[in-house]
Amino acid sequence: MSATRTGPARLRVDGGQPPTPETVAALAALCDGAEDGGGYGPVVVELSGTPAAGWTDGLTVGLISKWERALRRLERLPTTTIGIADGDIGGTALDTLLVLDIRIATPSLRLMPPVTDGATWPGMALHRLVQQTSGTAAVRRTVLHGTPIDAERALALHLVDEVTDDPSAAVAAAGYTAAFTGSELAIRRQLLLDARTVPFEEALGAHLAACDRALRRTAAAEEKPEHGTPEVTA
Repeated sequence: MSATRTGPARLRVDGGQPPTPETVAALAALCDGAEDGGGYGPVVVELSGTPAAGWTDGLTVGLISKWERALRRLERLPTTTIGIADGDIGGTALDTLLVLDIRIATPSLRLMPPVTDGATWPGMALHRLVQQTSGTAAVRRTVLHGTPIDAERALALHLVDEVTDDPSAAVAAAGYTAAFTGSELAIRRQLLLDARTVPFEEALGAHLAACDRALRRTAAAEEKPEHGTPEVTA
């Protein structure tokens, strides 16, 4: 896993590699830059690979917890996150894809929850697969038995937004690299994430508060004095 700062911030995630202190640190560094500003625009994440047998050797619950917390930071960044997924996607690549805002895939995409000790890995990717689709029935075979989800099915389930032979061109053509940034984006994302689990009565206060902030921002912008020298008349 590595991050660059040429143009939009870019991160490459190899799902063949398990979570390590280095992968957690790379993701944390990317989040630090995006949260601090630092010239970052949208974050573009390139994803591929799925773990081989024995991928959990050396893993600990403490390390998994750090990885999951780093993903949660990525999910809440104050800038748009864009995923480009190619081929078989599992492990850390699947974990990462499911926290991104915009997901572009190639036709060869297959979402594949990793398997260990004769069962699918019970990480938060399983939670997000259910949360982000129409419910347990849509992904039951995948969650219980590791049945891959191909590109066509992933698109139908809205787990990806577009399938194309040229995902980089699709990102550029759609103007995603000029996407929204800032705290207001983070607030909208949180409202979106909460919508499946928070009842209307509990959600109303957060939505009203967001509306109030939007109205205040609009009013403040309209009240700003125009620049320039005022006209003087005799």
